Amino acid sequence: MLEMRPDCERCGVDLPAEGPGAFICSFECTYCAVCAEKFDDLCPGCGGELMDRPTRALEWHEKHPPSKERRFKG
Repeated sequence: MLEMRPDCERCGVDLPAEGPGAFICSFECTYCAVCAEKFDDLCPGCGGELMDRPTRALEWHEKHPPSKERRFKG
């Protein structure tokens, strides 16, 4: 199951698990659409392809909560 990280690792913008607009690589590095486009859809950490992250329906958040650990270092 995906961690569903809550923010863009580059700019810190919120990326809710139930909403679109997040992009991830195979290591689950997470970026917003603007940053993914700046990286030409390649993860700056591992060089892997950044893909649309699927959303998680709100009804599953209690049983399978998204991560609350923010990754933005800025």
